[in-house]
Amino acid sequence: MTRVQANLVLLLAGAMWGMGFVAQSTAMDAIGPFLFIGLRFAIACLSMLPFAIWESRGSTRSLTFTDKRNFLLIGLLLFAGMAAQQVGLLTTSVTNSGFLTGLYVVMVPFLAVLLFRQWPHLVVWPAALSALAGIWLLSGAGSVALTTGDWLTILCALFWALQVIMIGRSASHTGRPVTLSVSQFGITAVIALAIAGLVEPVDLSAIRTALPEILYAGIFSGGIAFTLQVIGQRYTTAPQAAIFLSTEAVFAALFGAIFLGERLPALGLAGCGLIFAAILAVEIVPALRNRQRSVA
Repeated sequence: MTRVQANLVLLLAGAMWGMGFVAQSTAMDAIGPFLFIGLRFAIACLSMLPFAIWESRGSTRSLTFTDKRNFLLIGLLLFAGMAAQQVGLLTTSVTNSGFLTGLYVVMVPFLAVLLFRQWPHLVVWPAALSALAGIWLLSGAGSVALTTGDWLTILCALFWALQVIMIGRSASHTGRPVTLSVSQFGITAVIALAIAGLVEPVDLSAIRTALPEILYAGIFSGGIAFTLQVIGQRYTTAPQAAIFLSTEAVFAALFGAIFLGERLPALGLAGCGLIFAAILAVEIVPALRNRQRSVA
């Protein structure tokens, strides 16, 4: 796979995730958030399991205990991020959810410093201020009064950031991207279904009503998109990957407008623009600096 092809694969993943926000939102008209997460990732796990088995048979390296432990941790982070995002969609819009989730790209370098003493490029600091200003505009440019759903989505971005860091530190050397994906899907499905069985009604007729959304989120924005992310990142640089994946925020706003009639006021659009600019700046400026140094 060439780098251009890999970037197009990541762009497709971003588009699938953006459309997934619509499915996640409308599905909860019929079923609870944890039941939706559990069914979605059970389908994602089953749809990708044959490919994981094929990948395992062709692998020359067995997974170590550390690999399995890291896969478990990545699965727990995926569940935590999905739970925060899905419950957040009960009280925030698809557009807000899409852009606030994108904050994970800004959070990654901060967490890398705190956890592993990996200092980011200097552009990260003004980018973080830009993102915070965007959140303020998104909240109405008055007193900061984000909804509970907005705060949960920011928490989701934190879990996403931790997941990205863990994937970067543990997945590349295993050569088992599909196995990693299936593992995190299975862990998320088991935990979510267990919680749903305890706190949510399980109604077969309601599940049938939400089945189109469940199937899309499970097969496309779940199984295929998350696996495309892991595969695509093996053939392109991390900065380029983050740029293409961060387009999920744009696609979320686009599909929210097309299918749900959501509209942002001018201040909200400006806030989204600042957040998106921060996401891109964190990735583009270091890449350009590195290219200049290599040319020199």
